[in-house]
Amino acid sequence: MRCFHVQPGGTLGGTLQVPGDKSVSHRAIMFSAIADGRSRITGFLESADCLATLRAFEAMGVSFVRDAESLVVDGVGRDGLTPPGMPLDLGNSGTSMRLLSGLMAGQAFDSVLTGDASLSRRPMGRVIDPLTAMGAHIAGSEGRRAPLRITGGRSLQAIEYTPPVASAQIKSCVLLAGLYAKGVTTVHEPGVSRDHTERMLGAFGVALSRDGAALSLAGGQSLRAFDVAVPADLSSAAFFLVGASIAQPRNGAEPLTLTGVGINPTRRGVIDILDRMGADITLTNTREQAGEPVADIVVRPASLRGVDIGGRDVELAIDEFPAIFIAAACAQGKTRLTDAAELRVKESDRIAVMADGLAALGVEVSVQPDGLTITGRPEPHSFTGGQIHSHEDHRIAMAFAMAGLRASAPIEIDDCDYVDTSFPGFVAKAGAAGLVIDAREQGA
Repeated sequence: MRCFHVQPGGTLGGTLQVPGDKSVSHRAIMFSAIADGRSRITGFLESADCLATLRAFEAMGVSFVRDAESLVVDGVGRDGLTPPGMPLDLGNSGTSMRLLSGLMAGQAFDSVLTGDASLSRRPMGRVIDPLTAMGAHIAGSEGRRAPLRITGGRSLQAIEYTPPVASAQIKSCVLLAGLYAKGVTTVHEPGVSRDHTERMLGAFGVALSRDGAALSLAGGQSLRAFDVAVPADLSSAAFFLVGASIAQPRNGAEPLTLTGVGINPTRRGVIDILDRMGADITLTNTREQAGEPVADIVVRPASLRGVDIGGRDVELAIDEFPAIFIAAACAQGKTRLTDAAELRVKESDRIAVMADGLAALGVEVSVQPDGLTITGRPEPHSFTGGQIHSHEDHRIAMAFAMAGLRASAPIEIDDCDYVDTSFPGFVAKAGAAGLVIDAREQGA
């Protein structure tokens, strides 16, 4: 297992392209696999999570060919998947497991969805419940967790469903099962969630309708091949948005420019929160790419201030809070987060793990059941050095790497192999931008 070793100081500047959007890459693989015809995917994220999705469809008879610029997918059609003959190992990818559970519920054959120890600890009842209501048969292990054993050949019936929380994964799972169900499936969203699924299904020729918070899809529809240009991932860019904001300004230093980043309105909360905190962020060259809004983002160092975060903020920035917490620790005043209990059931309990890590670096934190309060230290050294336990959570590791920009001594972050699930090449990209970081074997 690798650890990250971050020296204090450094800065971030120049032009950087972060990897392709993980959410869009997952869906591009899934939808092109069950489409009629050949699709071409550019900008695909070659991360462990997305490759787990790709391998699952390879095991079910879908052909993928890489060339210099793209990934070519020969779709097998809505009903063309074949039995995999083995459990589908989805590694650490909760997105793969939750979306695939809906898709596999509609197949004629049995399947087993499994994953690593971390994924096997994550709750799956939220997708088991609506799928069971549609007529699927899914057996989970103790605590309704992976592995999930899905019985094929079931006749699915459309439902109207309101998820217990706003969740793109639950919504997408139900909609994908709805493609194989009799009737019109409707999801009533209790809040805002990412809309990549409905955007991309529409691009693949599936008709959906929205009436306020209700999203509907008729069963029996087929997908037609479509070429997908995947934008750069805003969740990956978030660490650099924060890093460039908190770095100490230097005379003559150029700003950091992140190119071709997706700025989908259902997930740009990190930009809006940092803007409220006083960050110097400018969007340029805005455009549309495969139905997704995209821009180049220019970031300069700024003096940040604490803010209150809750409600809709949480829905629009659920994956970016580890990075936001680092910004809060460098801000003037207190940052208060509420309504964020969902962070406790991510790859780790991100409220507890981030609070422990911040405290280990000398930051005052108080924890509540649905959030925390961070008292910022706006001085040049907002953090001491120290040892951080990532709990095998990729976003925790990358967030604390950025803390090195305002640290007084080195920071070592353990269990960092999982960073490859979303951001392969993170250390090289961060180092090229100016962060003083290296990866080494733990204990070396």
